[in-house]
Amino acid sequence: MTFKIACRTVLLAACPTLASAQDAAPALNAGDTAFVAVCAMIVMLMMMPGLGLFYAGMARSKNVLSVLSQILASIALICVLWIAFGYSLTFAEGSPLNTIIGGTSKLFLAGVTQDSMVGTIPEYLYIMFMMMFAAITPPIILGACAERMKFSAVLIFMGVWLTINYIPMAHMAWGGGWVFGVGVLDFAGGNVVHLNAGVAALVCALVLGPRKGYGSQMMAPHNMTMTYTGGAMLWVGWLAFCGGCALAANGFGMMIMLNTLLGGAGGALGWMAVEWTHRKKPSTFGLLSGVISGLVAITPACGFVSPAAAIVIGFVTAPVCVFFVEVVKRRFGYDDSFDVFGIHGVAAFAGGILTVIFAAPSLGGTGFPEGRTMMTQMVPQVLIMGFSILMSLVTTFVALKIAGALVGLRVDDETETEGLDTAEHGEAGYRLDDASYGGTPVAPHASGAPPVMASGLVAKQAH
Repeated sequence: MTFKIACRTVLLAACPTLASAQDAAPALNAGDTAFVAVCAMIVMLMMMPGLGLFYAGMARSKNVLSVLSQILASIALICVLWIAFGYSLTFAEGSPLNTIIGGTSKLFLAGVTQDSMVGTIPEYLYIMFMMMFAAITPPIILGACAERMKFSAVLIFMGVWLTINYIPMAHMAWGGGWVFGVGVLDFAGGNVVHLNAGVAALVCALVLGPRKGYGSQMMAPHNMTMTYTGGAMLWVGWLAFCGGCALAANGFGMMIMLNTLLGGAGGALGWMAVEWTHRKKPSTFGLLSGVISGLVAITPACGFVSPAAAIVIGFVTAPVCVFFVEVVKRRFGYDDSFDVFGIHGVAAFAGGILTVIFAAPSLGGTGFPEGRTMMTQMVPQVLIMGFSILMSLVTTFVALKIAGALVGLRVDDETETEGLDTAEHGEAGYRLDDASYGGTPVAPHASGAPPVMASGLVAKQAH
């Protein structure tokens, strides 16, 4: 496939870039519609329960429900905001600042009907699929500030960050803004989703500060089985996340899905090789982390490289992420709770570089825009990633300051010690014997039955 053919496929028929809505009477394709609809539903499972279980298992047991609640509430909020103004400001035309933000003509989906089309699929389906991208990106950040951020602050931060960061970034890259015309090789959101969220996670970790006891208390994942389950769902969902971006059930879409699968496989093997060499024991946690790092790295590359290159991209990226997680984080002492920056941010940057290298026709790739070589393509690639980093740094700091000014960012020491599950949500994730973990005991019944906890748990009756 030549670069021109691949580029046309990506720009006119592929997501996340908005397909041309001005084509004369595009005909609905039932196969494409079914394919994208299934991909949208699988990405929904990727978010919830996938991301939720993946993060919740890494939390301590006293905070497991707070992590799940933050992710669930964030997704619900973002879905509503996407319909209210997110889709319009990302993809509608008519804005005087069109290079930065979209128009208001489709607020609350005004003008969209059952007959509206984007390429060969209904616009309603395109709206839903793109909603999945918007809804999963901000919650990724929560892995960096888990176990210490107020629930109210989380919701305010999510709404503000979506508005001042994700929507402009998505418009500039996919909706016809200035980044759109630069010719960056980023097929499925390496910059807008992963580099953006990864850098934001680092800002959140630095602004909030470390958890109580960080560096002196054990903060290992409380349930690796839960994390494994969520990680496995993320891997499956990623195939739909990237593959659905073809907006078509064809060979190009299948190549993207295969590349995505192999990127995760290469990442798992790369992380395992490092751990086995240095620790003599490959861990399940390491394998999962490697899968995610490989998937992040292949996200910008999946539409431009060969399957063999996808394996190499994942395998090479994983050790870079290990270095940031094991060495850089310890060296600087920041508490990125679930290593969001060390995996999403670092792997996205590495993947962006490797995309240009392996897009070379001599390495099986689709090639570069007309008139560009590997070196001349690398310049805009790095500059746009630098812009994404700067945009994320500034907007994340502003969003945190707004949330902090309104409700405060961090729970108090007593709440953090008790755990956010009981203190903020009045419930606990597990049946516990000790009343101090489950909630406030309610007076026992006259029958002498064990008291019921405010969280719904039954306290152990004293003997």
